[in-house]
Amino acid sequence: MTSILFSDAALFDGETPQLKPGMHVLVEGDRIKEVSDKPITKPAGAQEIKLNGKALLPGLIDAHFHAVLVEANLGKLGGMPKSLLGQHARAMLEAAMQRGFTTVRDAGGADYGLAMATEVGLIAGPRLFFAGRVLSPTGGHGDSRGLEEASCACCSNAGAFSHIADGVDEVRKAAREELRRGATQIKIMASGGVASPSDPIYVLQYSEEEIRTAVWEAQSWRRYVMAHAYTPEAIRRAADFGVRTIEHANLIDEPTAQFCTERGTYVVPTLVTYDALDKYGRAQGLPEVSIQKLKVVREAGLKSLEILKRAKTRVGFGTDLIGGMHPHQSGEFVIRANVLSPFEILRSATVMNAEILQMQDELGCIKVGALADMIVVNGDPLKDIALLDGQGENIPVIVKGGKFYKSVA
Repeated sequence: MTSILFSDAALFDGETPQLKPGMHVLVEGDRIKEVSDKPITKPAGAQEIKLNGKALLPGLIDAHFHAVLVEANLGKLGGMPKSLLGQHARAMLEAAMQRGFTTVRDAGGADYGLAMATEVGLIAGPRLFFAGRVLSPTGGHGDSRGLEEASCACCSNAGAFSHIADGVDEVRKAAREELRRGATQIKIMASGGVASPSDPIYVLQYSEEEIRTAVWEAQSWRRYVMAHAYTPEAIRRAADFGVRTIEHANLIDEPTAQFCTERGTYVVPTLVTYDALDKYGRAQGLPEVSIQKLKVVREAGLKSLEILKRAKTRVGFGTDLIGGMHPHQSGEFVIRANVLSPFEILRSATVMNAEILQMQDELGCIKVGALADMIVVNGDPLKDIALLDGQGENIPVIVKGGKFYKSVA
């Protein structure tokens, strides 16, 4: 069993807004064996990393990632071979790891094969929690057919990313199929979206019976439902009907945020994707109808963070980047700093996201018995969150499950 000793670390514990200096952490195998404010005797054969006061953080978690959405125009995905999509996904996952994200929750498109490839080391990427194909009604956010297409949804490009499922029976079958195929959560579309061609942002998607059916099926497997939703009405309906995490929520208002707080519903904003789409979307093939819808939600992004903070809602950390915009993933830290403190942002990307994944005390923390996912940062990110921006230039060491994925002397 391999051992790693991190000595003299400034530790982020997820509970206090300052790093804890002079800490020592021993890893044995894939778990954290010991955490102490006193020196730990180096075990025979262990590798010691003398940090000399550098920051030691839990591995970062992105709770809204898309490994296979390699085109800004989602309608093109259906024409791409799965083998090609898999190679694109490999590149995106491995790049995310080098930015310090040791875990991602894929919000549509990834599958069991990608999760297993990362698990066994064929892809040097993050742990992958995946929703499989998302559930969308006809004409919903998961229906990528152009307005001129008359083909049935089952024959369209939607199948590369989503199930087009209408009515309780189809929703039940689609949810069961994704759960059968190993999905760690089910994703549904509860409002219109930017990347889809036919649905206005405000349109409600799925009836109460359909949403409750998806929730029941997920809960029967001890899993949960995440829902794409922008407007207060869409968000409140989803939370009321049992959805556990709300994605995006740009147009949320104060009463709806308070309702989510009272229900214990998590909200995962994804602000960097709107910034990236605004700057690069048109050049990367985002349809003009999506460019126009983007304006509605982009301007409301920071305001939504302010509302959620005042309501003390449980806020996760996500990015939702697609196409060639993945390199901007860590820009989410800097954007959120306009409203939130570095501590609040880091807590969302570690402790809170681990709760969302139902992996608290396993991920997003540095404590005895937890999985040994950790990153070293040059400098103090609780004073300068921008240290986490970029492509991992300020992250010399990345460990996942007790194995090095980056180690710069």
